Amino acid sequence: MTLRFGKLQFGQLDCAALAADRERQINFRPTAAAHLRTERRAGKFMQKLTTSTAMDPSQSAASSGALTRRPQWRALQEHAGALGRSHLRELFAADPARGERLRAEAAGLYLDYSKQRISDETLRLLLELAGACSLPARIEAMFHGERINVTEDRAVLHVALRAPPDERIMVDGHDVVPDVHAVLDRMATFSEHVRDGTWTGHTGKRVRNVISIGIGGSDLGPVMAYEALRQYSRREMTFRFVSNVDGGDFAEATRDLDPAETLFIICSKTFNTLETLANAQAARAWCLQALGAAGVDESLVIARHFVAVSTNTAEVRKFGIDTARMFGFWDWVGGRYSMDSAIGLSTMLAIGADNFRAMLAGFHAMDAHFRSAPLQRNLPVLMGLLAIWNVNFLGAETIAVLPYAEYLKRFPAYLQQLTMESNGKHVSLDGNRVDYATGPIYWGEPGTNGQHSFYQLIHQGTRLIPCDFIGFCRMSTPMSGARARDQHDLLMANVFAQGEALAFGKTLEQVKAEGTPGALAPHRVFEGNRPTTTILVDALTPTSLGSLIALYEHSVFVQGVIWDIDSFDQWGVELGKQLAARTAVELAAMAEPALAHDSSTNALIRRYRQLRAQSA
Repeated sequence: MTLRFGKLQFGQLDCAALAADRERQINFRPTAAAHLRTERRAGKFMQKLTTSTAMDPSQSAASSGALTRRPQWRALQEHAGALGRSHLRELFAADPARGERLRAEAAGLYLDYSKQRISDETLRLLLELAGACSLPARIEAMFHGERINVTEDRAVLHVALRAPPDERIMVDGHDVVPDVHAVLDRMATFSEHVRDGTWTGHTGKRVRNVISIGIGGSDLGPVMAYEALRQYSRREMTFRFVSNVDGGDFAEATRDLDPAETLFIICSKTFNTLETLANAQAARAWCLQALGAAGVDESLVIARHFVAVSTNTAEVRKFGIDTARMFGFWDWVGGRYSMDSAIGLSTMLAIGADNFRAMLAGFHAMDAHFRSAPLQRNLPVLMGLLAIWNVNFLGAETIAVLPYAEYLKRFPAYLQQLTMESNGKHVSLDGNRVDYATGPIYWGEPGTNGQHSFYQLIHQGTRLIPCDFIGFCRMSTPMSGARARDQHDLLMANVFAQGEALAFGKTLEQVKAEGTPGALAPHRVFEGNRPTTTILVDALTPTSLGSLIALYEHSVFVQGVIWDIDSFDQWGVELGKQLAARTAVELAAMAEPALAHDSSTNALIRRYRQLRAQSA
């Protein structure tokens, strides 16, 4: 397949080879011995949890259908039926200090969950469910490097990425913290050399443009972090991100850039991700077309304009990237949890090593809180249990995340992968289909934009949509003066007003008392009783961003523990990739391919080939 952008042609993409490679990845079957090792480790892990909490084996996390048979689950079901008749207006009226009691604070974040449809009894029952599901033991298992990703037989240690150098975190008897800091130090050295002009392109020009190429966890985190911390970035440099295999993404990212001043970061753990390789080859061709004059050694050009974040030394070297400029990470880091690993190299280039380490400190502060705080005052635990309550007992199917900060405009998109790729599972750890709802749909938009878009449905629609409001007490913009303060006050007034309106609404009597005509009055009623959580932060800084991300990371884990699912694999993304690799070969074939799909897919492929041929 030839990649073309306008009149430019960028090399060849070997679809057949990529399809074969994808086939090998998808159809890989571990040996019987490997299967046995995995099953034994998973079994020992679940047995350890059962023993450590004196659980009834019949109610262990590995027992199919155990969750909905638990007395704690059934007690919550009965409680939900009784509490469902109560309105937030009544709950606040009966407990005027509710807003001061139902709150928690840690790692620079203030969590107000008083507008959730809960009572003290709700919290007690949710905490009992957490204990019955061995949540404290599961938390410790993660921090101790246990292989809690049982389907891939891996430890889950994104917390090690932000551990201070004096901590010890063991994986199979090896302390991984020194390895993490060795990579961080290499990243810092390289970043400073690029930022101060020591590192130059092939022609000697200073690097002024950085393009990070990756997809999924190799893209969403870095994009979000760059946008969130843009006010900390090196403004004279341009940072862009390419993820979509649609050639328009690459074309638009590079259209106004000078190749001599551009550095590419290729982010792919295995260095065989189809979309990333396609864009990497396009970038390679774009550079060489401009800089690879006759007689110039192409490897010298690539060495000055490309670096890799990967673990596949052979493929990185084959591409032409100097392996001295390859920054690695580990199989105990999942893609969606990797933005604070070497995947965050573009972030460090943008904001500098000191600010990057401040972000890691924010992550670690929330990690330490999650590990040590009592469950009833533990922010990630409370967030996770409230999601369980809303989804499994109040029937919510989606959760809206509404940051009132333009700099966090990519935060909801980042959370979509973090939450839905983690907990979008239909089988429990023992491989049996669950009989309860798991991962809800997370979505959102920065305020106040969303208020003029979809808040109508949240306020007056027929669906229950719990909301997370995120607000900052101090401005995150370079604006100053009374006008800027007034504008920020207006922004935050909307945060507080929306939470109040969703909780308490406006009754028909109140609407009529305002003089609204009788026929119009029902249209102006707000039922209220919509649950919300408000997260208040002092200011959007690298440290607070780290804490905020870690809050959601760990709340996702809490949900997965209760649901008895593996929050750290992602088998659901593979089938579509496999079929796409096969189909790409059929689309690129010169002769009419023999199609063996369903009648709909066959017809679509033939239609596409026909129209493409007409436009050639």
